[in-house]
Amino acid sequence: MAKYIYPAVFTPEEEKFSINFPDIEGCYTCGDSLADGMEMAEDALALMLTHLEDEKREIPAASSINSLTLSGDEFATYISCDTTVYRRLMNNLAVKKTLSIPSWLNDSAVAAGVNFSQVLQDALKQKLNIH
Repeated sequence: MAKYIYPAVFTPEEEKFSINFPDIEGCYTCGDSLADGMEMAEDALALMLTHLEDEKREIPAASSINSLTLSGDEFATYISCDTTVYRRLMNNLAVKKTLSIPSWLNDSAVAAGVNFSQVLQDALKQKLNIH
């Protein structure tokens, strides 16, 4: 899991854009506008790289934007993504955990109205240095 930067080729099509990543096989998307295309490109890149990480497949090296062959109105730009952030956004399902704490601590926390799930999440993020 890491941060990545890859060149993307944007191909204007009437009022839309088709986008592909030459270095990553099968990584294509489109956008209704340039802004939408940039957002969709980041999402497609993060999705594909997350899949490659999960499959423990080799992550291809990013080529130089200057090495790309463009035609017509095509243009290239770099797109970045962070697969760790992407995983957090896409995999935010709750997982039930069973744990034990001393009875006196439970009683004090219940009396104080403590949200046990939130406290555990906060403590785990702090312990793992996740912000």
